[in-house]
Amino acid sequence: MRSHISGWKLLFVLSVMFHAGRQAGTASPQAGANHVAVSPKDIGGVVNSPKGPEAGVWVIAETSDLPTKFRKIVVTDDQGRFLVPDLPKASYKVWVRGYGLVDSKPVDTSLGKYVILAAIHAPDAKTAAKVYPANYWLSLLKIPPKSDFSGKQEVNQGHVITDQDGWISAAKSACQTCHQLGDKATRELEPELSTIGNFDSSKAAWDRRVKSGQMGPSMSSGMAQFPREKGVAMYADWTDRIAGGEVPTEAPPRPQGVERNVVLTEWEWGGCDGLDGFLGVHRQAQSNRQCIWPGLRDSDGKWRGRSGRPSEKHSLADQDADL
Repeated sequence: MRSHISGWKLLFVLSVMFHAGRQAGTASPQAGANHVAVSPKDIGGVVNSPKGPEAGVWVIAETSDLPTKFRKIVVTDDQGRFLVPDLPKASYKVWVRGYGLVDSKPVDTSLGKYVILAAIHAPDAKTAAKVYPANYWLSLLKIPPKSDFSGKQEVNQGHVITDQDGWISAAKSACQTCHQLGDKATRELEPELSTIGNFDSSKAAWDRRVKSGQMGPSMSSGMAQFPREKGVAMYADWTDRIAGGEVPTEAPPRPQGVERNVVLTEWEWGGCDGLDGFLGVHRQAQSNRQCIWPGLRDSDGKWRGRSGRPSEKHSLADQDADL
């Protein structure tokens, strides 16, 4: 499933706004208990399903009308009510995501509107699990028992993990320095791997996968610490079982208490002098956000990339990553 959120590489601005009083305490008595008073800069409403009001689910308001794509996310209260506050002037699509649900169809709306959103319950555990946090999927990784480790470093063996604690650390921390483990991008073997080789097993695909890209040498050397054959087998077994339908055994809880007061604002990374989102990491810096490679261009202004070879524009907006 290609989710609404996972399609963007984003700059995250997290603002914890205790707007519960505004969301739950300003209901108009003439409009009924579920009404939310909505100002001209807000979008408010209620989320219902056949089971009644849906508490603790996310309501996402997003727009492409602004210079960069924008969304704001809030959580419903016990009565399924929500208020998305202080939105920039634009037209919005509003939809629902929550544990136990499938993403709802976006509803077109505008500022100052009261919206009734229909939540859709997932038909089965596999469908519901598609939006579970990455760590729930990572919990399916099978770590070797302590009895599999000698605890001794062999002569001329190089740096190889010799105890279970070291294995767990390498299996999690080494990778998650740069990216999640358990998101859609890592728990599935991407079809694009077939364009660089015909792999007769998922082990062979994983072995090639960790050699790819700028960080390939680092990922590959990290895999060698298990040592390589055992590490590749572990991750291949993990993705094979997920591909076969295995899902996390425990469902995550919905937001509770003050967790429902969080307002999350997301702006897509802007471009850098025509480079679109290619310099996304640089755009995240808190200091100098100028274009860092102004000289690598032809006389007609066409950017040639870091290698100096002609290159098309790169955009992160179309690449897949879980939030």
